Amino acid sequence: MHPNQSFRNTSDEHSWTLIVEKNFGSLVQSSENYPRISHVPFLLSHCRSFAELHLVRSNPMACVEVDEHISTTLIVNGPDGYISPDWYGLQDQVPTWNYVAVHLTGTLVRLDQAELEPILARLSEQFERELEPKPIWTMDKMSDDAKKKMMRQIVPFRFNIEKLHSTWKLGQNKPNKARLSAASALEYSAPALAKLMKDVPQ
Repeated sequence: MHPNQSFRNTSDEHSWTLIVEKNFGSLVQSSENYPRISHVPFLLSHCRSFAELHLVRSNPMACVEVDEHISTTLIVNGPDGYISPDWYGLQDQVPTWNYVAVHLTGTLVRLDQAELEPILARLSEQFERELEPKPIWTMDKMSDDAKKKMMRQIVPFRFNIEKLHSTWKLGQNKPNKARLSAASALEYSAPALAKLMKDVPQ
């Protein structure tokens, strides 16, 4: 997380909203030789205490025993973009990058294989509902052979959430006029970031 406290004052509610809107992030774990990283869709529980997901069986992160808890960070990114110093209307400025990032720390737990199908059904339903009025796809549309083959290749997991940290770097360390000027310059190239910079979430 960015050390400047100016970028750490956004309430956790905004971060939870981003997590639900994205439902996609990067899992990061330590290992002896290099960090393990996996990019995954997930489904946050209503109580915000865990997220459901699955991994390909051949993924090194999946090579753990059932019920084994592995320290893990889940990173969810929001809008980001380059900021030119020319946009501030101030002297002696430097280029920077504005962004939103949320880190969830906790443990990744491998579940029993019997948990896989219900998790897949909940995940697909969540994302399919975002495509309405398209009819919702379900696994019933797959042949039994194709479904069994897919189920053998993936493993169910639960990510237990312990802490949330976030950085909302949106130019809060600049005068309001300078921040708004930079936001206006981003309206066409990065509209989502521009919107946040104009009305910084508190």
